[in-house]
Amino acid sequence: MNRFTTFFAGGLIALVTVLALQWPTGAEATPDAEALSIVRAMSRAFSSVSEEVIPSVVTISSKKVIKTAQQGPRGDEFDEFFWRFFGNPDQEGERRQQALGSGVIISDDGYILTNHHVVSNADEIAVIFSDGEERAATIVGTDRNTDVAVIKIEGNGYPAARLGQSENVHIGEWVLAIGSPFSQNLGATVTAGIVSGTGRGLGLTNYEDFIQTDAAINPGNSGGALVNLDGEVIGINTAIATRSGGSQGVGFAIPIDMVNRIKDDLIRDGKVTRGYIGIGIQEVTKDIQEGFKLPTRNGILISRVESDSPAEEAGLKQGDVIRYLNGREIETMRAFRNEVAATPPGSSIKLGVYRDGKDRTFSLRLALYPEDNEPLAQREAHVRERLGIAVAQINPELKQKFGLSRTSGIVITDVRPGSVAAENGLRPGDVILELNQKAAGGARDFRESVKALETDDVALLLVEREDATFFAALRIRGE
Repeated sequence: MNRFTTFFAGGLIALVTVLALQWPTGAEATPDAEALSIVRAMSRAFSSVSEEVIPSVVTISSKKVIKTAQQGPRGDEFDEFFWRFFGNPDQEGERRQQALGSGVIISDDGYILTNHHVVSNADEIAVIFSDGEERAATIVGTDRNTDVAVIKIEGNGYPAARLGQSENVHIGEWVLAIGSPFSQNLGATVTAGIVSGTGRGLGLTNYEDFIQTDAAINPGNSGGALVNLDGEVIGINTAIATRSGGSQGVGFAIPIDMVNRIKDDLIRDGKVTRGYIGIGIQEVTKDIQEGFKLPTRNGILISRVESDSPAEEAGLKQGDVIRYLNGREIETMRAFRNEVAATPPGSSIKLGVYRDGKDRTFSLRLALYPEDNEPLAQREAHVRERLGIAVAQINPELKQKFGLSRTSGIVITDVRPGSVAAENGLRPGDVILELNQKAAGGARDFRESVKALETDDVALLLVEREDATFFAALRIRGE
């Protein structure tokens, strides 16, 4: 194995310094045996953990080719001259951009965790082990919303790191950060520090719950391991807060519990699916509490309800305050967003809501986060092209417009002339109760069901119009 550099930062040195200041001076200068044994025991623990984990932490070099326009040697009147003799002066060229990061081997068959920003859009990825061996890697999947990525190298028998549980992390406990700061030549660098904070948010990604540490994390450490003294990976290093470009004692790691959920989706599907409610939320400040005349600041305020969303279907409104998620009190807006996103689409949840001085409970079924789904306009196009209708979730405005007795369900808002729906007598204001003898569900569910039908299939609709119900058999037309 080639030589590697191991650095033990600040914390241990500070501890030794404090103990040294307590020792007698002059002729009585003999170190306190008990204090020294504690320091030596900690040193052995650091060394033991480092030796175990270093083989599982790799350097990642990613390269991408960027197209560039080659400008002519002169401008304006000289362009035509140089084009005639030397070719098009603005012809495309290529520039190779290289990024350096770290990664953690998580399986003996070559799956590696790293950061999205280390490997995204890379044309070539090389993995360099602590002994200098190099392997080519491919991207399995990346998630920019959490800055997590999984790559893979071919082969078997790789040294996989042990993954811990970040929910058990405590402020003040010792941790090691392992990675490749600044240069490939500094691979397998180890720094030590403590957990300075948990549940941090920086606004760097959409879903954050960072572990903060004062272990030195520098450019190139991204994707490396944050390890506890049991040798377990508790986080993937991702960011630093700095004014100098280097470590200033404020580093951040993605907690391994969040990473586990993401990497399982990436390995299985190549992408991440998230639960979606369809609301905008904000913290309840003191001023908001006073303005809304709320008894407490507990919970989060709904600032927006998306149309055609699970929230709208369930009856949630702007101005509602969500206090409980599945019976548990909501601690922070960030924790609420993360938990909803981690809940699989199709799952049912219960929200405890404060509205108009009363506590209410709403049940709703999570949809797939729209970013991972088709745009709404495209989903609507399937229904319009195949059946010739537009549908929407019943809301107070539509209820009044069409004189409906129902307060929930889906209503036809438009019928295209000459369509199969028009031929079958459907018209705006009709309420769709069933599709192929199954409850139509919400507008989103209906659109997805129509999309799944093949050309020439029959969509059997049970329709309610005023006080009557009837069936309409619509044969699917091609798009």
